Amino acid sequence: MTATTSWSPRPAFVPGQQRLGRSDCKRFLGILHGHHPYHWTLHFEDLDPKRFEDLVRQLAYEFKPWRRLEATGRSGGDDGFDARGYEIVAREAEPSASAEEGETVEERSTFNEGIDDRLWLIQCKRERAIGPTALVKYLDDTVLGEDERLHGLVFTAACDFSKKARDGFAKKCREMEIEEWHLWGKAELEDRLFRPENDHLLFAYFGVSLTIRRRSQRADLRARLVMKRKTHRILKDRSHAALLLRSPDATEYPYIDDLADFKKNPQWMVWPYRGMSFDGLKFCVQRYFAYLSDDGKSWDAAMAVNDARSGTHDDPWLGEDGHDDKRQTIFEFWSNIPKANQAWVEVVGIVLFEDVLDIDDLGDECVQVPHVYAPFASGRRGPFKRFIAVVEAIDGWDGRSFYPEKMSDGRIEYFPAVVRELNDDSK
Repeated sequence: MTATTSWSPRPAFVPGQQRLGRSDCKRFLGILHGHHPYHWTLHFEDLDPKRFEDLVRQLAYEFKPWRRLEATGRSGGDDGFDARGYEIVAREAEPSASAEEGETVEERSTFNEGIDDRLWLIQCKRERAIGPTALVKYLDDTVLGEDERLHGLVFTAACDFSKKARDGFAKKCREMEIEEWHLWGKAELEDRLFRPENDHLLFAYFGVSLTIRRRSQRADLRARLVMKRKTHRILKDRSHAALLLRSPDATEYPYIDDLADFKKNPQWMVWPYRGMSFDGLKFCVQRYFAYLSDDGKSWDAAMAVNDARSGTHDDPWLGEDGHDDKRQTIFEFWSNIPKANQAWVEVVGIVLFEDVLDIDDLGDECVQVPHVYAPFASGRRGPFKRFIAVVEAIDGWDGRSFYPEKMSDGRIEYFPAVVRELNDDSK
């Protein structure tokens, strides 16, 4: 659904709630297919080169059972070794005879460090792109000692590798008689970082923690469901009744020094409640006498008087609007419209469940109805995050309705011009 960014002087028209917007559908489909609706892009290229080497080395700690894993690249002159590891490899058990029992038993032989251990090279390149030729050249620059035999190689880079580069890398490793080789590009590094056992590294280097996020999501979900259940329990029998929406920052409640200024930047307001949406509480913020064509594709409304505004009985801060005569004129005109074409235009504002801080079901001596506490935006937008507009025939059995995305969609000139446009008190 399209969300407006500010309270417009004109009605905030968006599609009806029966239709989901493209972004909503993508988000819901992502959840259904097991993908989180939010995706982090890890910018390895933004890390300091030494910091990138540290990250790769720490990711490699659980890769093999190391006797030693040395950060050789930190001091320079590393012969192509940003990290050097010695993999522990024990010889197979050798049979030996027991002198006392004359039986053959298995004894595990000892192994000599540097002889039985396997030498691994870890190279780290924090570059945005590495082609096939450059990748092979990095291997050519590797320098080994006379008594060193390279068993395995892990080449890591902060970029993705093409198939051609990967094939050339594998061919070169075979020519160098390397027994194991691994090419960790950006995708492989992300895969390793998103494993639960590496969540501490994800947080340390990028400030992102899937574990913390899951806890936060669980807490947010519980809070939202608790508020949804509480709303249903308190307000289930109050649909179409007036409720007070109130900002927690409105310390001056219920007193108003300047009514005109208050209307421009209200901190509390009384609106008719329209029940719950899938994501929050619905309140009717604008309601106008309207005309809807037989085919349900064109409409008009008398927007000079907002019929959603309660009388002073429900809203003691409303003041005398002086619209009684104008409303009577509109009503008389509307009453002469064929009944099949009589309609209402309603604009419904949504207060998200997560924005509802609490509900006071007792009310007070000023407004003896439940008070819904939620943060208010500056201006006339109030606590609403999005709006829904619908033009609907008064005959419920008819089923004709129209959901304009903006005020001009399908609107024709049917009512007298003097009552078609909004006045200041109705905005």
